[in-house]
Amino acid sequence: MPHPALTRAEAFCAAYNLRIPILLAPMAGACPSSLSIAVANAGGMGACGGLLMQPAAIKAWASEVRAGSNGGFQLNLWIPDPPPMRDAAAEDAVRVFLGTWGPEVPSIAGDVTPPDFAAQCDAMLEAGPAVISSIMGLYPAAFVERMKARGIRWFATVTTVKEALAAEAAGADAIVAQGMEAGGHRGAFEAANAETGMVGLFSLLPAVADAVKIPLIATGGIADARGIAAALILGASAVQIGTGFLRTPEAKLPTAWADAIGRSLPEETLVTRAFSGRSGRSIATAYARAAIAPDAPPPAPYPVQRGLTQGMRDAATKSSDIDRMQAWAGQSARLAPSRPAADVARDLWEGARALIG
Repeated sequence: MPHPALTRAEAFCAAYNLRIPILLAPMAGACPSSLSIAVANAGGMGACGGLLMQPAAIKAWASEVRAGSNGGFQLNLWIPDPPPMRDAAAEDAVRVFLGTWGPEVPSIAGDVTPPDFAAQCDAMLEAGPAVISSIMGLYPAAFVERMKARGIRWFATVTTVKEALAAEAAGADAIVAQGMEAGGHRGAFEAANAETGMVGLFSLLPAVADAVKIPLIATGGIADARGIAAALILGASAVQIGTGFLRTPEAKLPTAWADAIGRSLPEETLVTRAFSGRSGRSIATAYARAAIAPDAPPPAPYPVQRGLTQGMRDAATKSSDIDRMQAWAGQSARLAPSRPAADVARDLWEGARALIG
């Protein structure tokens, strides 16, 4: 008789036309179509983090993936925060600090305008993915109705049990439980709670599994077969992996970033607002460490800080300088293999099945 964890995973795969219960994490800025094509062709689910993408780019990405794979994928957006409170003097202090790490920061650098959220939502519906996912909150009820009317399922990312209950009540089809180990931005509904409410994945998973009735997808710090097996045994129906795929050739990551992922121990990452103004887990680079020092100015709110750091981040990428890059990575970064993504996905699932037995 199959282990209940395997039965649950098989049911999830059947519901989403997958062969393996492995989802690519929708990482904004690090989800080229090539990576999703590889994961989908291996039997998993591709993903696109559409945060910074204009509507036409979202639709183009979906077309590229469909041209290379018959597999499913999810499109993801952040739920927008309220407009940021601006403080010119505080931003000037950040600009001076950043000037010691990169090019001089123009006074207008913080005046960034995100893409139109409603237009992005329309583009996702037009692209018609298997799944639309959310992070940083919940989609408005009217959009959820439009999504469901088209047969698109909704995966809601949460970081606490309270958020999971709210997502289930709002009509989510599955919960993506994000542990604090995850690389990139924390998915907390309220920005102020992103660091004060950090819960590890293997505490969060069983608590959410006991609280909700819809399927649970585990994410954060999963990068090998052991993590997948543990997540499924603790109640997940599938896993979502980000950093674990970033060293594959299909991810097309800058070499300096990919190499740093491969050598970073769990304690060599940290959660910081210094890149975007929103809390995210990064490799503990020289800039990331300096930005949290007592004498460093507090970061501006999102997306102002993202605009202020743009010049430094661009210069770092051009010069392959990891110490100034926005080098997001989860705590299990060092487990990420530098092999083709399809091989990684298939080997992960075969290993997890063997461990579960």
